[in-house]
Amino acid sequence: MRNVLVTALIFLSTFAHAQITSKEEVTPELVSKREAQKKEITNHYLALKNSLIVSDSVAAVTNAGALKKSLSNFKFKKLTLEQMNEATKTRKEVMDLAAEVTATKNINKQRKIVQQLSVKFWDLAPKFKAEDSTLYLHVCPMTGAVWTSDSKEIKNPYYPKNMLTCGEVKASL
Repeated sequence: MRNVLVTALIFLSTFAHAQITSKEEVTPELVSKREAQKKEITNHYLALKNSLIVSDSVAAVTNAGALKKSLSNFKFKKLTLEQMNEATKTRKEVMDLAAEVTATKNINKQRKIVQQLSVKFWDLAPKFKAEDSTLYLHVCPMTGAVWTSDSKEIKNPYYPKNMLTCGEVKASL
């Protein structure tokens, strides 16, 4: 009986220590690491969009792969179960679209895929926008195509030759 009691006390002590440790882990370093992850995701998306502006299909492949990888490493926090399920589903859709971009070097196909990806990305952007940044939703009124930018300046990634400055800011985060 005494051994069971000692074992139970050791277990409870270890469990209490684990609880304290997990609460201590929410440190400025952890917050900083999470902010870095958010910036990485956004930067990879922006690099993908910018590679379309300059019609660089090889860079689009690289940036789409980097976006997919950074999204796969991101863990959502402070969401209800329903929000978590929706965010996880949308993230998978963005990752699948990014994988489609990596599978082709045809810039026009990449642009069509990124149009779909950009809609989904904007849906998730509030969950991984870095605290010190502002993102803008741009839309091309001629086509309805949207993209996210870190600048109010319009540079249309879908029609850079004919309609580079066609678009307007629709929203910001």
